[in-house]
Amino acid sequence: MRRQHEHRERGIFVAEGEKVVRRLLESHFGVVSVLLPARWLRELEGLLQARSEEVRVFVAEKEVLETLTGFSMYQGLLAVGRIPPRTSLEELVERSPKPQLFVAVEGLSSAENLGALVRNCVAFNTQALLVGETSTSPYLRRAVRSSMGTIFQLPVVETPNLIESLSLLRARGISCLAAHPHTKHRTLSQANCTGDCCLVFGSEGYGISSAVLELCDDAVAIPMPPTVDSLNVGSAAAVFLYEVNRQRGKM
Repeated sequence: MRRQHEHRERGIFVAEGEKVVRRLLESHFGVVSVLLPARWLRELEGLLQARSEEVRVFVAEKEVLETLTGFSMYQGLLAVGRIPPRTSLEELVERSPKPQLFVAVEGLSSAENLGALVRNCVAFNTQALLVGETSTSPYLRRAVRSSMGTIFQLPVVETPNLIESLSLLRARGISCLAAHPHTKHRTLSQANCTGDCCLVFGSEGYGISSAVLELCDDAVAIPMPPTVDSLNVGSAAAVFLYEVNRQRGKM
């Protein structure tokens, strides 16, 4: 459970909880194994039998499972899934219908925050998520759990060079819009989000780096009282994504 670097090297991740495991089994992601109490086996038997691959199933009561995981489990369900093959950004741009909407993150170190952002992306019609080289992986156990399994619905590009990826988007006519809380003269409602765009979010403590910020076409802020520095990145993403959808007549 704690060897997440090893999991990454093997191309696997851990799904935790009934909803997340159920959504994994319903998805196109590969499934290696499931670990669960007997009562949940009866609940999920149909989904397990519907899988095209052979899924190893281990059955034990929650108390026994907790001795293996080393932490308290609310429902006692775990599954091991396979991280999908890498998708190129060029391919995603080509197949995404217009107006296009992408999200990029830089320096996001909290798995829970990244999972919440993924959930918002799926809720508000984001076509792909670009995860920069300084961000944590969206396939960490806590990120998958915080996304409530919506990560299985969102194409992800884990880019080794975020600046190059954003430059590619701009070359394809996709505007990059920075969520920058220290912008004093431009607010979110003043930005035109009706065309193809990519929203860029920075780290919890330092925001967007100057190099990425300089690359963006615009930088806008959510208007807030001066006593509030910024919002949690998940909350900020929800506000930004809602505004994009509102401008596009989807809300």
